[in-house]
Amino acid sequence: MTGWPLRQEQTSPDNVYWVVGDEQVAVPRLVFVGVPEEKVVKNRVHVEVVPDGVSQDEEVARLAALGARILDDRREAGGGWVVMADPEGNEFCVEPNA
Repeated sequence: MTGWPLRQEQTSPDNVYWVVGDEQVAVPRLVFVGVPEEKVVKNRVHVEVVPDGVSQDEEVARLAALGARILDDRREAGGGWVVMADPEGNEFCVEPNA
């Protein structure tokens, strides 16, 4: 999705997580850590995906094929974005191409 390197890291047998980003470049990295608890409240961080090289429709279809689901489709109703959730219920938006 970002085009950044993806690697799995582990600091102990019970602490396995994924890092998206390049350690050698001074840009933010994304760290994804699984937790056993169910999601019960709104996300504290909001992620917006802006497709690069494909249409918004193609990106929505690609993410749906990976297991995301559409929660709110604003492409026709104004705004132009699509609110989706990953398989664990974490919301994110797919924006139209710039």
